[in-house]
Amino acid sequence: QVQLVESGGGSVQAGGSLTLSCAVSGHTNRGYSMAWFRQVEGKEREGVAAVASDGSTTYADSVKGRFTISKDNTQNSLYLRMNNLKPEDTAVYYCAAGYWVASHLDTYEYTDWGRGTQVTVSS
Repeated sequence: QVQLVESGGGSVQAGGSLTLSCAVSGHTNRGYSMAWFRQVEGKEREGVAAVASDGSTTYADSVKGRFTISKDNTQNSLYLRMNNLKPEDTAVYYCAAGYWVASHLDTYEYTDWGRGTQVTVSS
């Protein structure tokens, strides 16, 4: 099991940018995938972007072309660069990790979760 700690959330106006970070501690092995999810109170948690163990990436349609996920293995960190933010991007964003993930934007595939960081986009 690993520990995940998110940072970088905040408030921004529509059209602005933010970069979220996730610090990873603990031992990881082959087949380790990571992802960003988000959740609005009262709604289900949804997958935003994922990076598989082979480096391939998956994005939700709602963020394609605006968000970029990246992983720095030397720093044990995961990032989410968010550009052209919209009010509908407002949510708590969570970092997640899991092994041998098949469906990269499904919550049930991930075993380790951070506590989340709030992103608020005003119009």
